[in-house]
Order: sequence, then structure tokens, then C-alpha cells
Amino acid sequence: MSHTEKKVKWCIGKAERELQSGGKHRGLVRIKPDSLLVNAHIRKAEHNLSAIEDFKEIGYSDWSASAVFYSVYHCFLAIITKYGYESRNQECTFALIYYLIETNKIEMDKEIIERVYALSPDEKHKSPTVIEIREIEQYGVNLSLEDECYDTLLNIAKIVLDQTKEILEKEV
Repeated sequence: MSHTEKKVKWCIGKAERELQSGGKHRGLVRIKPDSLLVNAHIRKAEHNLSAIEDFKEIGYSDWSASAVFYSVYHCFLAIITKYGYESRNQECTFALIYYLIETNKIEMDKEIIERVYALSPDEKHKSPTVIEIREIEQYGVNLSLEDECYDTLLNIAKIVLDQTKEILEKEV
């Protein structure tokens, strides 16, 4: 069993245990695929993509890092919703995306996903992930992103959105 498969299994078990104890789940649960919710996630991803550019225009490019993350994250939520899952845990969402790639259910550039979130935190990266940049900008004191970093983040968000739309057009 692969690391991603183990993680997805753990996320499903976590949700089951939490639901059985009467609480809200913070994992993965199987749901009926919901095309309205899929489309709502795509609208939110596009909305956040617009915000990335708007933040830079008005001098708040540091907030673009958060908008990039949430644009990508809503793309992933759209994909997993199409495949019949609900997630209330970012780590579980990323694990499921990796698993869907691993099992050839979706075609998505794994290298781009690794630029967003590294499933194995021990792996050394050439550059910080989108999540790491978002955390630096959100909790740090920088008031703007360097242009190169901004351009890289914007490009990642656009690629993920384009690949997501291709995935959503295909039959499950």
C-alpha cells in the first residue's frame, strides 16, 4: 500500500470515528457527486484567481499568496467532489488528489502539485511550496511579493485551474 493510499485510508477512518462520536468530521467522507457544488468550487477558484491580480494592482501582493492557495484548493475540492468525496482537512484533500493521480483516475501534473503541497515533508524542495509562501506572507511582515515569486504563483494557479477544467470535462 502506497503512502498516499495509507493517508487517504487514515483520513476516511478519521472522519468515520468523528462522525460516530457525534462531532463534525475533519477528514474524508464519501458523498454523492454534486455537479452544482463542483461548479461552485470552480467559480470560487476563478474568483480567487481574479483576486490575485487585483491584490497586486492595489499594492497588496502579499495577499496574492493566500488567494493563489485558495484558488488551487477550490480546484482540488471541485475534483474530489466530482469523484464523490467531501473533505474538511487540507492535508486529506491533497492526499486524495495525489491518490487520484497515482491510480490514474485523473491526469494532473504531479510536479505542479508538489509546488503547492509536498505530501512527504521530508523531501527537499528546490523552492518553497505555495503553502509555505502563503504562511510566510500571512504570518510574516512583508508587504509585497517579489515579482518573480508573484509571477510563479500566478502561473501555478492558472495551470491548476486549466488542468482542473480538463479533468472535470471527462467522464468518471
